[in-house]
Amino acid sequence: MARLSVRTQNLHASPVREMLSVSQRPGMISFAGGLPSPESFAGLELPPPPGDLLQYGPTEGEPELRAKIAAELIGLGIDSAPERVLILSGSQQGIDLVAKLAVDAGSVVAVESPAYLAALQVFRFFGADFQILDRADPAEGWDKAPPAVAYVTPTFQNPTGGCWSADARRALARACDAHGVILFEDDPYRDLVYEPCERRPVCADVTSASWVYQGSFSKTVAPGLRLGFLTASEDLFPLLVRLKQAADLHTNRLSQWMVLQYLNDPDRDARLTRIAALYRQKRDVFAEALSRHLGGVATWTVPPGGLFFWVTLKGAVSPEALLKRALERGVLFTPGSHFLAQGGACQALRLNFSLAAPEDAERGLAILGELLREQMAA
Repeated sequence: MARLSVRTQNLHASPVREMLSVSQRPGMISFAGGLPSPESFAGLELPPPPGDLLQYGPTEGEPELRAKIAAELIGLGIDSAPERVLILSGSQQGIDLVAKLAVDAGSVVAVESPAYLAALQVFRFFGADFQILDRADPAEGWDKAPPAVAYVTPTFQNPTGGCWSADARRALARACDAHGVILFEDDPYRDLVYEPCERRPVCADVTSASWVYQGSFSKTVAPGLRLGFLTASEDLFPLLVRLKQAADLHTNRLSQWMVLQYLNDPDRDARLTRIAALYRQKRDVFAEALSRHLGGVATWTVPPGGLFFWVTLKGAVSPEALLKRALERGVLFTPGSHFLAQGGACQALRLNFSLAAPEDAERGLAILGELLREQMAA
Protein backbone atom coordinates (compact mmCIF):
# COMPACT_ATOMS: atom_id res chain seq x y z
CA MET A 1 0.00 0.00 0.00
CA ALA A 2 1.31 3.47 -0.88
CA ARG A 3 2.77 5.52 1.98
CA LEU A 4 1.02 8.87 1.97
CA SER A 5 1.55 12.07 3.93
CA VAL A 6 -0.03 12.45 7.36
CA ARG A 7 -2.07 15.34 5.94
CA THR A 8 -4.15 12.96 3.82
CA GLN A 9 -5.88 11.85 7.04
CA ASN A 10 -7.56 15.27 6.94
CA LEU A 11 -8.39 15.07 3.23
CA HIS A 12 -12.15 14.89 2.78
CA ALA A 13 -14.39 15.41 -0.21
CA SER A 14 -16.04 18.82 -0.52
CA PRO A 15 -19.77 18.47 0.18
CA VAL A 16 -20.51 21.37 -2.15
CA ARG A 17 -18.64 19.81 -5.08
CA GLU A 18 -20.44 16.51 -4.50
CA MET A 19 -23.76 18.34 -4.38
CA LEU A 20 -22.88 20.12 -7.62
CA SER A 21 -22.75 16.72 -9.30
CA VAL A 22 -26.17 15.86 -7.87
CA SER A 23 -27.55 19.20 -9.09
CA GLN A 24 -26.87 18.14 -12.69
CA ARG A 25 -29.61 15.50 -12.54
CA PRO A 26 -32.50 16.36 -14.86
CA GLY A 27 -35.24 18.30 -13.09
CA MET A 28 -33.25 18.89 -9.87
CA ILE A 29 -34.02 22.19 -8.10
CA SER A 30 -30.79 23.28 -6.41
CA PHE A 31 -30.58 25.67 -3.47
CA ALA A 32 -27.20 24.18 -2.52
CA GLY A 33 -24.17 25.89 -4.10
CA GLY A 34 -23.35 29.57 -4.33
CA LEU A 35 -24.01 29.55 -8.06
CA PRO A 36 -24.73 32.95 -9.61
CA SER A 37 -27.54 33.27 -12.12
CA PRO A 38 -26.42 32.83 -15.75
CA GLU A 39 -28.39 36.04 -16.40
CA SER A 40 -25.66 37.90 -14.51
CA PHE A 41 -22.72 36.66 -16.58
CA ALA A 42 -20.79 39.30 -18.49
CA GLY A 43 -21.73 39.23 -22.17
CA LEU A 44 -19.02 41.41 -23.63
CA GLU A 45 -18.41 41.71 -27.35
CA LEU A 46 -14.69 41.16 -27.15
CA PRO A 47 -12.04 42.01 -29.73
CA PRO A 48 -9.52 39.31 -30.63
CA PRO A 49 -7.09 38.83 -27.73
CA PRO A 50 -3.40 39.67 -28.23
CA GLY A 51 -1.51 36.68 -29.54
CA ASP A 52 1.15 36.80 -26.83
CA LEU A 53 -1.44 35.81 -24.24
CA LEU A 54 -0.95 32.23 -25.42
CA GLN A 55 2.60 32.32 -23.98
CA TYR A 56 3.59 31.79 -20.33
CA GLY A 57 3.01 34.86 -18.19
CA PRO A 58 4.16 36.38 -14.90
CA THR A 59 3.18 34.61 -11.69
CA GLU A 60 1.78 37.81 -10.19
CA GLY A 61 -0.57 38.37 -13.13
CA GLU A 62 -0.97 40.79 -16.03
CA PRO A 63 0.42 44.25 -15.10
CA GLU A 64 -2.53 46.24 -16.46
CA LEU A 65 -5.05 44.10 -14.60
CA ARG A 66 -3.06 44.33 -11.38
CA ALA A 67 -2.89 48.12 -11.69
CA LYS A 68 -6.64 48.35 -12.23
CA ILE A 69 -7.39 46.18 -9.20
CA ALA A 70 -4.90 48.07 -7.02
CA ALA A 71 -6.53 51.39 -7.88
CA GLU A 72 -9.91 50.08 -6.80
CA LEU A 73 -8.51 48.58 -3.58
CA ILE A 74 -6.88 51.89 -2.68
CA GLY A 75 -10.28 53.48 -3.21
CA LEU A 76 -11.64 51.13 -0.53
CA GLY A 77 -9.01 52.32 1.94
CA ILE A 78 -6.71 49.30 1.60
CA ASP A 79 -2.94 49.83 1.60
CA SER A 80 -2.31 48.21 -1.77
CA ALA A 81 -0.22 48.83 -4.88
CA PRO A 82 0.04 47.13 -8.31
CA GLU A 83 3.20 45.34 -7.22
CA ARG A 84 1.28 43.83 -4.28
CA VAL A 85 -1.63 42.37 -6.24
CA LEU A 86 -1.57 38.65 -7.02
CA ILE A 87 -4.02 37.26 -9.58
CA LEU A 88 -5.45 33.92 -8.46
CA SER A 89 -7.04 30.93 -10.13
CA GLY A 90 -10.23 31.70 -8.19
CA SER A 91 -10.32 32.92 -4.61
CA GLN A 92 -10.26 29.30 -3.39
CA GLN A 93 -6.61 29.31 -4.40
CA GLY A 94 -6.03 32.24 -2.07
CA ILE A 95 -7.35 30.20 0.86
CA ASP A 96 -5.00 27.36 -0.07
CA LEU A 97 -1.99 29.71 -0.34
CA VAL A 98 -2.65 31.39 3.01
CA ALA A 99 -3.12 28.01 4.70
CA LYS A 100 0.20 26.81 3.28
CA LEU A 101 1.83 30.01 4.49
CA ALA A 102 0.51 30.19 8.04
CA VAL A 103 -1.03 26.88 9.18
CA ASP A 104 0.86 23.91 10.60
CA ALA A 105 -0.60 20.91 12.40
CA GLY A 106 -2.01 22.31 15.64
CA SER A 107 -2.06 25.94 14.50
CA VAL A 108 -5.12 27.80 15.74
CA VAL A 109 -7.32 29.57 13.19
CA ALA A 110 -10.02 31.88 14.51
CA VAL A 111 -13.19 31.63 12.42
CA GLU A 112 -16.83 32.63 12.61
CA SER A 113 -19.40 29.99 13.35
CA PRO A 114 -20.92 29.19 10.96
CA ALA A 115 -18.12 29.82 8.42
CA TYR A 116 -17.43 29.18 4.74
CA LEU A 117 -17.21 25.40 4.48
CA ALA A 118 -14.55 25.26 1.74
CA ALA A 119 -12.21 27.38 3.88
CA LEU A 120 -12.79 25.08 6.83
CA GLN A 121 -11.97 22.14 4.55
CA VAL A 122 -8.60 23.64 3.57
CA PHE A 123 -7.63 24.66 7.09
CA ARG A 124 -8.51 21.19 8.39
CA PHE A 125 -6.37 19.60 5.69
CA PHE A 126 -3.34 21.47 6.99
CA GLY A 127 -4.08 20.39 10.56
CA ALA A 128 -5.63 23.55 12.01
CA ASP A 129 -7.47 23.72 15.29
CA PHE A 130 -10.36 26.16 15.34
CA GLN A 131 -11.24 28.94 17.75
CA ILE A 132 -14.68 30.51 17.40
CA LEU A 133 -14.55 34.25 16.83
CA ASP A 134 -16.98 36.43 18.77
CA ARG A 135 -17.79 39.64 16.87
CA ALA A 136 -18.63 41.44 20.11
CA ASP A 137 -15.25 40.54 21.63
CA PRO A 138 -12.94 39.20 18.89
CA ALA A 139 -9.86 39.16 21.16
CA GLU A 140 -11.48 36.95 23.80
CA GLY A 141 -8.83 34.49 24.97
CA TRP A 142 -6.11 35.98 22.79
CA ASP A 143 -4.08 37.31 25.75
CA LYS A 144 -3.17 33.74 26.70
CA ALA A 145 -3.17 32.07 23.27
CA PRO A 146 -3.60 34.24 20.18
CA PRO A 147 -4.48 32.35 16.98
CA ALA A 148 -2.13 32.23 14.01
CA VAL A 149 -4.80 33.55 11.65
CA ALA A 150 -8.24 35.13 11.90
CA TYR A 151 -10.31 34.22 8.82
CA VAL A 152 -13.50 36.22 8.24
CA THR A 153 -16.04 37.06 5.53
CA PRO A 154 -17.56 40.16 7.15
CA THR A 155 -19.51 41.43 4.14
CA PHE A 156 -22.54 39.28 3.25
CA GLN A 157 -21.09 36.38 5.12
CA ASN A 158 -21.20 32.89 3.69
CA PRO A 159 -23.40 31.10 4.79
CA THR A 160 -25.58 33.52 6.78
CA GLY A 161 -25.64 36.54 4.44
CA GLY A 162 -24.98 38.78 7.44
CA CYS A 163 -22.94 41.97 7.41
CA TRP A 164 -20.64 43.11 10.21
CA SER A 165 -21.17 46.51 11.81
CA ALA A 166 -18.53 49.24 11.67
CA ASP A 167 -17.81 48.72 15.38
CA ALA A 168 -17.26 44.96 14.93
CA ARG A 169 -14.90 45.58 12.02
CA ARG A 170 -12.82 48.10 13.96
CA ALA A 171 -12.73 45.81 16.99
CA LEU A 172 -11.29 42.94 14.95
CA ALA A 173 -8.67 45.19 13.32
CA ARG A 174 -7.58 46.45 16.76
CA ALA A 175 -7.46 42.90 18.13
CA CYS A 176 -5.23 41.69 15.30
CA ASP A 177 -2.92 44.70 15.77
CA ALA A 178 -2.72 44.20 19.54
CA HIS A 179 -1.92 40.49 19.36
CA GLY A 180 0.01 40.19 16.09
CA VAL A 181 -2.60 37.93 14.48
CA ILE A 182 -2.70 37.60 10.69
CA LEU A 183 -6.03 38.91 9.41
CA PHE A 184 -7.35 37.04 6.37
CA GLU A 185 -10.39 38.83 4.93
CA ASP A 186 -12.36 37.05 2.20
CA ASP A 187 -14.65 39.46 0.32
CA PRO A 188 -16.23 37.83 -2.76
CA TYR A 189 -19.75 39.23 -2.33
CA ARG A 190 -19.16 42.95 -1.64
CA ASP A 191 -20.63 44.11 -4.98
CA LEU A 192 -23.85 42.13 -4.51
CA VAL A 193 -25.45 44.70 -2.21
CA TYR A 194 -29.23 45.22 -1.97
CA GLU A 195 -29.64 47.31 1.19
CA PRO A 196 -27.46 49.93 2.94
CA CYS A 197 -24.75 48.05 4.83
CA GLU A 198 -21.28 48.77 6.23
CA ARG A 199 -18.78 47.37 3.72
CA ARG A 200 -15.47 49.00 4.66
CA PRO A 201 -12.82 46.25 4.59
CA VAL A 202 -11.49 45.29 8.00
CA CYS A 203 -8.00 45.28 6.47
CA ALA A 204 -8.33 49.00 5.82
CA ASP A 205 -8.08 49.64 9.57
CA VAL A 206 -5.18 47.31 10.38
CA THR A 207 -2.10 49.35 11.28
CA SER A 208 0.61 46.90 12.38
CA ALA A 209 -0.54 43.28 12.00
CA SER A 210 0.06 41.22 8.87
CA TRP A 211 -2.98 40.83 6.64
CA VAL A 212 -4.39 39.35 3.43
CA TYR A 213 -7.43 40.66 1.57
CA GLN A 214 -8.95 38.77 -1.34
CA GLY A 215 -11.83 39.08 -3.78
CA SER A 216 -13.31 37.27 -6.74
CA PHE A 217 -14.80 37.86 -10.18
CA SER A 218 -16.85 34.65 -10.04
CA LYS A 219 -19.97 36.36 -8.73
CA THR A 220 -19.89 39.46 -10.97
CA VAL A 221 -18.33 38.27 -14.26
CA ALA A 222 -18.46 34.47 -14.61
CA PRO A 223 -17.33 31.62 -12.33
CA GLY A 224 -16.03 29.56 -15.24
CA LEU A 225 -13.17 32.04 -15.76
CA ARG A 226 -11.79 30.99 -12.33
CA LEU A 227 -10.29 34.39 -11.56
CA GLY A 228 -9.72 36.02 -8.20
CA PHE A 229 -7.11 38.26 -6.62
CA LEU A 230 -5.43 39.04 -3.34
CA THR A 231 -3.33 41.80 -1.87
CA ALA A 232 -1.34 41.50 1.33
CA SER A 233 0.94 43.31 3.74
CA GLU A 234 4.51 43.76 2.53
CA ASP A 235 5.91 40.97 4.71
CA LEU A 236 3.51 38.31 3.41
CA PHE A 237 3.16 39.15 -0.26
CA PRO A 238 6.52 37.81 -1.58
CA LEU A 239 5.95 34.51 0.21
CA LEU A 240 2.48 34.13 -1.30
CA VAL A 241 3.96 34.73 -4.76
CA ARG A 242 6.50 31.95 -4.23
CA LEU A 243 3.79 29.58 -3.06
CA LYS A 244 1.77 30.32 -6.20
CA GLN A 245 4.87 29.72 -8.34
CA ALA A 246 5.03 26.25 -6.84
CA ALA A 247 1.31 25.67 -7.40
CA ASP A 248 0.50 26.67 -10.99
CA LEU A 249 3.15 29.14 -12.28
CA HIS A 250 0.50 31.71 -13.26
CA THR A 251 -3.24 32.20 -13.70
CA ASN A 252 -4.89 31.72 -17.10
CA ARG A 253 -3.90 34.75 -19.18
CA LEU A 254 -6.97 34.70 -21.43
CA SER A 255 -9.22 34.84 -18.38
CA GLN A 256 -7.19 37.78 -17.07
CA TRP A 257 -7.57 39.62 -20.37
CA MET A 258 -11.32 39.00 -20.44
CA VAL A 259 -11.75 40.32 -16.90
CA LEU A 260 -9.69 43.41 -17.77
CA GLN A 261 -12.09 44.15 -20.64
CA TYR A 262 -14.94 43.90 -18.15
CA LEU A 263 -13.24 46.25 -15.67
CA ASN A 264 -12.56 48.79 -18.42
CA ASP A 265 -16.06 48.58 -19.91
CA PRO A 266 -17.80 52.00 -19.70
CA ASP A 267 -21.04 50.15 -18.93
CA ARG A 268 -19.55 48.36 -15.92
CA ASP A 269 -21.20 50.44 -13.18
CA ALA A 270 -24.57 50.28 -14.91
CA ARG A 271 -24.15 46.54 -15.32
CA LEU A 272 -23.44 46.07 -11.60
CA THR A 273 -26.57 48.08 -10.85
CA ARG A 274 -28.57 45.77 -13.11
CA ILE A 275 -27.10 42.67 -11.45
CA ALA A 276 -27.94 44.00 -7.98
CA ALA A 277 -31.49 44.76 -9.12
CA LEU A 278 -31.82 41.25 -10.57
CA TYR A 279 -30.66 39.61 -7.35
CA ARG A 280 -32.70 41.92 -5.14
CA GLN A 281 -35.79 40.84 -7.04
CA LYS A 282 -34.80 37.17 -6.77
CA ARG A 283 -34.15 37.61 -3.05
CA ASP A 284 -37.52 39.25 -2.47
CA VAL A 285 -39.41 36.62 -4.46
CA PHE A 286 -37.57 33.91 -2.52
CA ALA A 287 -38.39 35.57 0.82
CA GLU A 288 -42.08 35.70 -0.07
CA ALA A 289 -42.04 32.02 -1.03
CA LEU A 290 -40.24 31.18 2.23
CA SER A 291 -43.00 32.94 4.18
CA ARG A 292 -45.69 31.01 2.31
CA HIS A 293 -44.15 27.59 2.66
CA LEU A 294 -41.85 27.63 5.72
CA GLY A 295 -43.59 30.21 7.87
CA GLY A 296 -44.25 28.68 11.28
CA VAL A 297 -41.72 25.87 10.84
CA ALA A 298 -38.52 27.91 10.39
CA THR A 299 -37.00 31.34 10.99
CA TRP A 300 -34.65 33.47 8.89
CA THR A 301 -33.40 36.99 8.27
CA VAL A 302 -33.59 38.58 4.82
CA PRO A 303 -29.93 39.13 3.80
CA PRO A 304 -28.84 42.66 2.79
CA GLY A 305 -26.54 41.22 0.12
CA GLY A 306 -24.86 38.07 -1.17
CA LEU A 307 -26.56 34.91 -2.41
CA PHE A 308 -27.89 33.01 0.62
CA PHE A 309 -30.62 32.64 3.20
CA TRP A 310 -29.71 30.97 6.50
CA VAL A 311 -32.88 29.19 7.58
CA THR A 312 -33.18 27.73 11.09
CA LEU A 313 -35.70 24.92 11.56
CA LYS A 314 -38.06 24.76 14.50
CA GLY A 315 -38.51 21.55 16.42
CA ALA A 316 -36.28 18.49 16.45
CA VAL A 317 -36.06 18.04 12.68
CA SER A 318 -32.79 16.74 11.26
CA PRO A 319 -31.63 18.72 8.20
CA GLU A 320 -29.73 15.64 7.02
CA ALA A 321 -32.88 13.52 7.17
CA LEU A 322 -34.79 16.30 5.45
CA LEU A 323 -32.17 16.42 2.68
CA LYS A 324 -32.48 12.68 2.05
CA ARG A 325 -36.24 13.01 1.55
CA ALA A 326 -35.90 16.23 -0.43
CA LEU A 327 -33.52 14.62 -2.90
CA GLU A 328 -36.14 11.96 -3.59
CA ARG A 329 -38.47 14.83 -4.55
CA GLY A 330 -35.86 16.62 -6.69
CA VAL A 331 -34.76 19.37 -4.26
CA LEU A 332 -31.19 20.02 -3.08
CA PHE A 333 -29.85 22.24 -0.28
CA THR A 334 -26.84 22.39 2.04
CA PRO A 335 -27.30 21.35 5.70
CA GLY A 336 -25.92 23.89 8.16
CA SER A 337 -23.71 21.36 9.94
CA HIS A 338 -21.17 21.59 7.09
CA PHE A 339 -20.43 25.19 8.13
CA LEU A 340 -19.62 24.53 11.80
CA ALA A 341 -15.92 24.58 12.63
CA GLN A 342 -16.63 22.88 15.95
CA GLY A 343 -18.71 20.14 14.31
CA GLY A 344 -21.92 18.75 15.76
CA ALA A 345 -25.56 19.10 14.84
CA CYS A 346 -27.09 22.24 13.38
CA GLN A 347 -30.75 23.04 12.86
CA ALA A 348 -30.12 25.33 9.90
CA LEU A 349 -30.08 25.10 6.11
CA ARG A 350 -28.20 27.30 3.68
CA LEU A 351 -30.46 28.10 0.74
CA ASN A 352 -29.11 29.78 -2.38
CA PHE A 353 -31.63 32.12 -4.00
CA SER A 354 -29.69 33.29 -7.06
CA LEU A 355 -29.82 30.25 -9.35
CA ALA A 356 -33.35 28.84 -9.38
CA ALA A 357 -36.00 30.43 -11.60
CA PRO A 358 -38.93 31.92 -9.61
CA GLU A 359 -41.26 29.06 -10.49
CA ASP A 360 -38.63 26.49 -9.48
CA ALA A 361 -37.96 28.31 -6.20
CA GLU A 362 -41.69 28.30 -5.47
CA ARG A 363 -42.02 24.59 -6.20
CA GLY A 364 -38.83 23.64 -4.34
CA LEU A 365 -39.73 25.58 -1.20
CA ALA A 366 -43.26 24.15 -1.29
CA ILE A 367 -41.74 20.66 -1.26
CA LEU A 368 -39.44 21.55 1.65
CA GLY A 369 -42.34 23.02 3.61
CA GLU A 370 -44.45 19.93 3.02
CA LEU A 371 -41.65 17.59 4.08
CA LEU A 372 -40.87 19.66 7.16
CA ARG A 373 -44.44 19.57 8.38
CA GLU A 374 -44.60 15.81 7.76
CA GLN A 375 -41.46 15.27 9.84
CA MET A 376 -42.65 17.54 12.64
CA ALA A 377 -45.95 15.65 12.80
CA ALA A 378 -44.30 12.22 12.85
